[in-house]
Amino acid sequence: MSNIIEVKKAVVKFLKENINSFDIKVVKMEKVQENWHTIAEVYEDDSFLKSMNLPPKQIRLYYLVKMDEKLEVTSFERLSSFEGTDSLG
Repeated sequence: MSNIIEVKKAVVKFLKENINSFDIKVVKMEKVQENWHTIAEVYEDDSFLKSMNLPPKQIRLYYLVKMDEKLEVTSFERLSSFEGTDSLG
C-alpha cells in the first residue's frame, strides 16, 4: 500500500528521468482502486524555438502518469490541457 507522498516522489522521479525538465509539480492525484492517476505540471524548453536556434523559452505542459500499487508506471502521456479535466480515468 502506497501513501500519497511516496506516489508524488515516484511521479516526479519518473518525469525527471524521462523528459527534459527539472521543474515539475504534481497538481492532481487520484486513487482508482489500487492504482494512482496523477497529473503533473512541467516546464520545458519550447521545442519550436529550440529548433530555430532562437533563445529558449519555458512553456508549461501537463502529463498524466498512471501507476500501479507497486509504484510502477503503467501509462504516461502528455495532455493537451489541464483546465476542465474532471476525471483522471
